[in-house]
Amino acid sequence: MYDMGVYAIQGARLGAGMEPTSVLSAQTSTTRPEIYKNGLDETTVAQLAFPGGVTADIKTSFGDYMNFITISCDKGDIKMQPYSEYNGQNGASPLGIIHHPYQVPFQQAKQMDDDALSIIEKRPMLAPGEEGRRDIRVVEAIYKSASSNQPVQL
Repeated sequence: MYDMGVYAIQGARLGAGMEPTSVLSAQTSTTRPEIYKNGLDETTVAQLAFPGGVTADIKTSFGDYMNFITISCDKGDIKMQPYSEYNGQNGASPLGIIHHPYQVPFQQAKQMDDDALSIIEKRPMLAPGEEGRRDIRVVEAIYKSASSNQPVQL
């Protein structure tokens, strides 16, 4: 969850256009305990609640290949597959085909260079720490919900 799970959380946050208000349910598991030891989760599923009755079902796993997002809207679904790639996203919506080439070579190096320049130049970062803090707040609530089998307010 702490690694690839934040992409599922980001997808839910971006798809809803809001911040979640609670984790309604969550479950962690592993099918390979010889690899995922001491309570480390291989797969995590959770349901997030947002204002206005909006919900998101998310799943992240190192055992199952998942690289898609489906956002169900009043006028139809938005589907992206692949969802999380470094060389472009493709999908469809009620408005038509979606193709975003997204060609940013060496994304992590570019971000680290920008972080350093932001500190030197005293300007905002491309990816501010507040985004990560929002994600980790949800990750921690997911783990709390999974261990208690109870909803967790954010």
